[in-house]
Amino acid sequence: MSETKSNQGVKVLIAGSILQLFLGVIYVWSVFVNPVKTAFNWDVNDVKFTVNIMLCCFVLGILTAGKLQTKVKASYIVLTGGVMMAAGMFATSMLSASAPSWSIWITYGIIGGFGVGLAYNTIISSAQKWFPKKRGLATGISVFTFGFSSVIFAPLATQMIESETFGLKLTLQILAAAFLVATLALFAFVKLPENAAGSPAVIDYSAQEQYTTGQILKKVDFYLIFFAMMFLTASFFIINPSLKLLAPMHGIDANFGVTLVMIAGLANSAGRLVVPLLGEKIGRRGAVLTILIITALGTASLCMAEGALFIVAIAAVAFCYGGSSGIFPLVTADHFGLKNIGANYGAVMVGFMMSVLLFPYIVGQLDTSAGADNTMKYMVLAGIAAAGAVLTTVLILRARKNK
Repeated sequence: MSETKSNQGVKVLIAGSILQLFLGVIYVWSVFVNPVKTAFNWDVNDVKFTVNIMLCCFVLGILTAGKLQTKVKASYIVLTGGVMMAAGMFATSMLSASAPSWSIWITYGIIGGFGVGLAYNTIISSAQKWFPKKRGLATGISVFTFGFSSVIFAPLATQMIESETFGLKLTLQILAAAFLVATLALFAFVKLPENAAGSPAVIDYSAQEQYTTGQILKKVDFYLIFFAMMFLTASFFIINPSLKLLAPMHGIDANFGVTLVMIAGLANSAGRLVVPLLGEKIGRRGAVLTILIITALGTASLCMAEGALFIVAIAAVAFCYGGSSGIFPLVTADHFGLKNIGANYGAVMVGFMMSVLLFPYIVGQLDTSAGADNTMKYMVLAGIAAAGAVLTTVLILRARKNK
C-alpha cells in the first residue's frame, strides 16, 4: 500500500473507530432499565426485552449493510445508520407516559438497533479492506471503541438521569444530539479503497478463493463457525443485562452495580482488541477455542463465586464476548475470502441473533420460583459454551486435514 493510501486508510480507521464509540451505546441499556420502568410504569421484563429486540435488529442491520456495500457508498450507509440511531433515541425520549411498553421496542430497539448494525458492519468491512495484511489489528481497533462505549456512557448516562437538571428524557435527547453531530462530522471519512478517479479500487483477491453468501451456506465450515458464535455469546447475553441485580446475590454491594457494568465494559473492550492480536500468534481458530473454554470455565465458576471472584468471572465472560466481535470477522474472511466479507459476516451474525432470541427464553425456563438461585442457569450456560468449544475443535481439525 502506498504512503498516500496508507494515510487514507488511517483516516478511515480513526473516523470509524470514533463513530463506533458512539454506536456502542447498544451495551448501555442496563442503566436505562430502572429509570424507564419508573418513568413509564412498565413491567421490568418488557423494558429488559428492549435489548433483545435491539440486538436482533442490530444483526438485521449488519445483514442489510453487507448487501448494500456492493451498491451504495460506504459513507452513505454509515450516515443512514448513525441518523437512525440518533432518531431512535430521540423518539424514545418523546414517548408519552401512556404509551404501551412495545413502543420502546420500535423506537430504541428496531430503529436504533437496525441503524447501529448498518454502520457497524460497514465500518468493520472498510477497515479490513484498507488493511488486508493487518486485518487483526484494524478489526481489533475498530471494534474496541464499540465495546469501550459503555465505560464512558454508562456512568455519564447514570449521573445525568439521576440529576435534577437532566432526568431520563433530556438525557436521551442530549445523547441523540451528540450521536447525530458525531455522525454528520465523520461519516464522509468512512469509505472503501478507491482509485485516483474516485471509483472503487480494484483489489487483488487472487490469493484466496472468494465465496458468495449463497456458496458458504453449503459449506460445513460455515455452520461450525455459525454455531460457535451462537454458543459463545449466550452467557454474556443472559448475565450482562442483570449485572446490577446479580451483584448483591454474590456478595457485592448494590451500589457497586454501575461500577460492575463499567468493569464488564472495560473487559469487553479489551477482548475486542486483544483476541484478534492473539489470533495472529496462535491462529484465529485457536483464539476462538480459547475464549470458548474461558467462557465455559468463567460461567461455571459463578456457581460459587463471591465478591472479588465474582467480578473476575464476570470480567472473563465479558472479555471473551468482546473477543468474539473481533475474531469472528477474521475467521469468516479466512474461510470464505475478503471480497464478500460484509455479506458473509452478516450471515455468521445470524448466529448472534439466534443466541439473543433462543437462550434467554430457554434458560429462563429454569427458574421455578422467585427465590430460585442461578446455579442451574450457570451450569447450562457453561455447557453451551463447552459445546461451542467442541464445534471449534472440529473446525480446527477440518482445517488441518484440508491443508
